[in-house]
Amino acid sequence: MGAPSDFAWRRLADGTVQISHRGRPVTSLRGDRADAFLAEVDDDPQEVMARWTGQYKRGNERTARRHPRNGGGR
Repeated sequence: MGAPSDFAWRRLADGTVQISHRGRPVTSLRGDRADAFLAEVDDDPQEVMARWTGQYKRGNERTARRHPRNGGGR
């Protein structure tokens, strides 16, 4: 996926949550969906934002992060 800070989110004054990827807006969440996102985003923000925007590959990102080649096996 790239650098750990590829995704970012911000909450707007009207309660909308805007998610961006590499500085470009990807999606906006409103109402119940925004609340659900905010409740979940504290766990692993990059992974959660990737899943919510549809930029999530195959669900193996966490496994790949632990692979020795990626520095996780140390």
